[in-house]
Amino acid sequence: MRWTRGDRGNIEDLRGGGGFRGMRGVGMPIGIGGLVVILLLSWFTGTDLVSLLGGGGAGMPPSASVEEGGPIASTPEEEQLVDMVDAVMADVQQTWTGLLGDQYQRTRLVVFRDAIQSACGFAESASGPFYCPGDRKVYLDLGFFDELHRRFGAPGDFAQAYVIAHEMGHHIQTITGIEEQVRQAQRRNPSAANDLSVRMELQADCLAGVWGHAAAQSGRAAQGRVELEPGDVEEGLRAAAAIGDDRIQRMSTGRVFPEKFTHGSSEQRVRWFRRGLETGDPDACNTFGR
Repeated sequence: MRWTRGDRGNIEDLRGGGGFRGMRGVGMPIGIGGLVVILLLSWFTGTDLVSLLGGGGAGMPPSASVEEGGPIASTPEEEQLVDMVDAVMADVQQTWTGLLGDQYQRTRLVVFRDAIQSACGFAESASGPFYCPGDRKVYLDLGFFDELHRRFGAPGDFAQAYVIAHEMGHHIQTITGIEEQVRQAQRRNPSAANDLSVRMELQADCLAGVWGHAAAQSGRAAQGRVELEPGDVEEGLRAAAAIGDDRIQRMSTGRVFPEKFTHGSSEQRVRWFRRGLETGDPDACNTFGR
């Protein structure tokens, strides 16, 4: 994937400890390993234990405070990765501005380490990348890309770009009103909440593919934009397959529980991402109507 370094105007760099100072009087801090255990227990029991521990509610915990990022200890390789994230964000936003016109609202991706406080609550890096409708920002710990490579077998810069574009798909859903419509439908019919969540995630995959379709057009590199190279599409499809619910469940438990899917199976994620890649048309991403 070809890309041009920008001015980092599309990211908020909080790797130096900004964004969350700590929680006092809330009990013992939970490390990554502990959070994984809690997430697994939540998955098995159907109870949101993360929220009970102060991690799932919107807004700032009473004893938490926000602070500016401090000095960043980094490497040239990590700085190049940050520049790539900024370049992808810039291109995704330019693409959606072209597709939606004045309806599009710009946002930023927050780069953090270990833990972060968003308008959607407290999150640790083990939670993975996420989009918060409360502040309309994407959150990413760069360590996830290493996990994507080592644990899930999906290396490559376009695999990483797919993850960013997927989260930006949720931004599109928010500014177009789809996210709120889904939440209202879930409240009206709680029994359909899980299915609606899967459909919303699959639509975000398709919307990521819409951007990928634009990035696949030749001559973009000369304009200072992201441009795909041979093999990039395969990287993205491999990443979509790698993080399907069925594959993750099988890796974690040896079994598959379709009724507990939250993002869709590997086959579904690949199919919808491919639909966006092939059509480049947001209207082809209606996962709710079929």
